[in-house]
Amino acid sequence: MKPELLVALLLLSSLPGCGPPRAKRVVVGSKNFTEQLILGELFAQHLEAKTQLSVERRFYLAGTYISHQAILGGRIDVYPEYTGTALTAILKEQPQKDPRQVYERVRAEYKRRFGLEVLSPLGFNDTFAIEIRGEDARRLRLHTISEAARYAPRWRAGFGYEFMERPDGYKGLATTYGLHFADPPRIMDLGLLGRALKAKQIDLAAGNTTDGLIPTLDLFVLEDDKHYFPPYEAVAIVREETLRLHPEVGQALSELQGKISDREMQMLNYEVDGQHRDVKDVVREFRRRKWL
Repeated sequence: MKPELLVALLLLSSLPGCGPPRAKRVVVGSKNFTEQLILGELFAQHLEAKTQLSVERRFYLAGTYISHQAILGGRIDVYPEYTGTALTAILKEQPQKDPRQVYERVRAEYKRRFGLEVLSPLGFNDTFAIEIRGEDARRLRLHTISEAARYAPRWRAGFGYEFMERPDGYKGLATTYGLHFADPPRIMDLGLLGRALKAKQIDLAAGNTTDGLIPTLDLFVLEDDKHYFPPYEAVAIVREETLRLHPEVGQALSELQGKISDREMQMLNYEVDGQHRDVKDVVREFRRRKWL
């Protein structure tokens, strides 16, 4: 059994089971980084405002595999996901470039294989961002990953555990761009990568394009000039059983379609990570601005 699956099973076994069908309750989950927390809170607040259901928050569910197992096991009813992640990490399919084709493939296969509904995209694409320090980008006049690959043998890299394991992660990236580093990549918590890069503990990292700390820490996102990464449109994943029992859940969450741009998501992340604001307040203000 793969280590990540063993961890998933151990963690899931510690969560309370869902028991009989929930008559008046819906459980919202999220993974364990800031953007997921914001989206999970957005789902929760919107469901509280638009339905009569009691909403339980079950956030910080570690990575993609654990969140997927949680919704399959009925321990959560809905969580935010990204289409490219669903395609490659869960469905184990090769990356595709067309956002609509990726979305339609994920939607059809999640329904067929798992009994899960993939709702319409929220409006932003949170693709992987290969980041270096802004000072290095300016000094070396680097703009693309291909250009940076020439300097990689002198650099130290840092990546999240999931990025090291997933099919659209490090191995494929290294092969595509011929990346070789001075030492094996350091595996770090996603929330620490940006600051480790700024502190010169590492020289290159895989973050996310909507990371609110990119401008604050003066990081530079290298262009994926070989178009390695697929689209990662944010969507809500919902159990079909939940929608059957509570169709108002789907109706409410569908109101979020197209409501968040790339820039808006980056600013929301910055308010939480950079300004250290409470996520509930940040989401509440965003909903007011959007007339939600």
